[in-house]
Amino acid sequence: MVSSHAKEVFIWGITQEGRTFRPSDWAERLAGVMSSFRPGGAQPGSHLSYSPWCVPMVCAGVKCVVVNRDLRNHEPMAWDFVLNFAKDNELQVSEACLLPEQAK
Repeated sequence: MVSSHAKEVFIWGITQEGRTFRPSDWAERLAGVMSSFRPGGAQPGSHLSYSPWCVPMVCAGVKCVVVNRDLRNHEPMAWDFVLNFAKDNELQVSEACLLPEQAK
């Protein structure tokens, strides 16, 4: 269960049993499917970039997808889709807040 206070939800590429989730490009595929869900809605060419609400990344050496809570507010069915993806594949999920990158 995800609380209503989390800024972001991390879907980790690690199963509940501790195994690495396959295929290795799962995070990019999931974020690609979610690319049209974005602030202002889908625009021509928006399928060519990830949505700011659903971004693949590597954290602590583990592939994950970071899902922003704004997705839930604007597209509840898309929010349910990503959380059900995690549940159906028995992926670990955690709540957190991404910190902005430090200026160099």
